[in-house]
Amino acid sequence: MPRATGPLAEALAHRTVVLDGGLSNQLAAQGCDLTGGLWTARVLDERPVQIEAAHTAYARAGAEVLITASYQVGYEAFAARGRDRDATTALLHRSVALAARAAEAADHDVWVAASVGSYGAVLADGSEYRGRYGLGVRELAAFHRPRIEALLAAGPDVLAVETLPDPDEAEAVLTVLAETGAPAWLSYTVAGGRTRSGHLLPEAFALAARAPQVIAVGVNCCDPAEVLPALEAAAAVTAKPLLAYPNDGSVWEPATGTWRAPETTPPWPTSAWYRSGARLVGGCCRIGPAHIAQLARETGGPGESIM
Repeated sequence: MPRATGPLAEALAHRTVVLDGGLSNQLAAQGCDLTGGLWTARVLDERPVQIEAAHTAYARAGAEVLITASYQVGYEAFAARGRDRDATTALLHRSVALAARAAEAADHDVWVAASVGSYGAVLADGSEYRGRYGLGVRELAAFHRPRIEALLAAGPDVLAVETLPDPDEAEAVLTVLAETGAPAWLSYTVAGGRTRSGHLLPEAFALAARAPQVIAVGVNCCDPAEVLPALEAAAAVTAKPLLAYPNDGSVWEPATGTWRAPETTPPWPTSAWYRSGARLVGGCCRIGPAHIAQLARETGGPGESIM
């Protein structure tokens, strides 16, 4: 069947939409090698059929939005490995095409969200969990602009601006979005009730509240316990739909390139998330198809509403 024909923003006005889960853990489950600084972008480059298979696994689990494998694709990162700009642009386009193929093969409407990862992601040193890169808004906008333009040229339904640690980077991306007019969601990664860079959440979310291109705002790749306070902070400054796709509570250890898992993984209080205004809900790192299937059952399945 064709991809979802209506805008994602219209669906969010009426119901909860289920996102996919972590691309990296599904690729690992499929036997892919994620070592090296390119992470999932390595698989996109070398084994694209595995990317499509991972997207398909999430669509079969009930995901209504597939996030592309472009999170860690950066012109600078691939240039350091001998790739020219045309080759990197082709990879960005490929990421959208693979998600689109999985969406079109699904038995329900599925949107394709082109991942716009943070500047820290392409550094491959855990900087997306710290922020404060030492770059200004103008420099960060210059970094994001060509990636966003390339992704939009491939025809996604929406941009997923995700795992931002710093309001300065959010301001930079919002500057580029204003130039394009493209719809996007904006998601911070948070810890201790603040952005990873230590900024207050109401101030961070207020930036997105003022941006007409932003169709939803919230948090991702954080401890599930951080979600509800963050959603409440967002709801205090914006009436936009909210989103949440945390990880399983694990902590990324850049020195070893591994996750430190929590001792226990309590159930997610999703009912409270929905009451707070969450309309896009899914999972990030270490959240697989089984968990997404559970979320889909909670919401009544694709196309159904819990509102």
